[in-house]
Amino acid sequence: MTTSAHRRGWLQAALASAGALVLGACDRITNNPKGIGFLESAEGLTQRAQRLLVDRKALAREFKPADISSDFRPNGSIDPTDPDYVALRDKGFADYRLVVDGLVDRPLSLSLAELRALPARSQITRHDCVEGWSSIGKWTGARLGPLLDQAGLKKNARYIVFHCGDTLEQTLDGSGQYYESIDLIDAYHPQTILAYAMNDRPLPVPHGAPLRLRVERQLGYKHAKYVMRVEAVADYAHLGRGKGGFWEDRGYEWYAGI
Repeated sequence: MTTSAHRRGWLQAALASAGALVLGACDRITNNPKGIGFLESAEGLTQRAQRLLVDRKALAREFKPADISSDFRPNGSIDPTDPDYVALRDKGFADYRLVVDGLVDRPLSLSLAELRALPARSQITRHDCVEGWSSIGKWTGARLGPLLDQAGLKKNARYIVFHCGDTLEQTLDGSGQYYESIDLIDAYHPQTILAYAMNDRPLPVPHGAPLRLRVERQLGYKHAKYVMRVEAVADYAHLGRGKGGFWEDRGYEWYAGI
């Protein structure tokens, strides 16, 4: 075996092992400080290995219409009760505006009609949940990359944060509202979209209406629903509990690449 082949084989084994840790989602480990440290080191290995092995623009597998799941299970929040969200929902999202701000030259505030007029993409992909189930659906939405270009990222922008309209947990520190973040590599991936349609129909509330993130090369909890604001930041240490997402603040890995 050549050195290059041996290295590739080692990286593939390391990536598979680290991915298994993510899918296991073992409470016994994540509730133990030593276990958390181990998972964080495995997460770093997963990210480095995947970035070495997989082309940054390689597409997640896409399927045929016949493969679409007849019952795509909604997960997490399925009917938010936050007053601001309820007010938007009750008017059919006619007053909805997506805010794009943070480290940008040209902050945006876009209606659904304006979002639908942006460069779009449709894709039939598999949603893989950390709980162990998968479903296939068709998503249509605005490509995130061109949207960020329209806003004009500043040079110190490193991450894109998605602030959502649902509160999953009432907390004293105010960290219970859902949020998520990705780096610029995933933000500019051709399959990363802000979806406003599912299976050729307007996105339903249980699946994140009026707008949800689809970041197809990561596990399901990264696909933020009920997106209200997209913020460009240099880092995410000041958000929530500082780990980069609602579930990450509670022990999940920030990088959930598959």
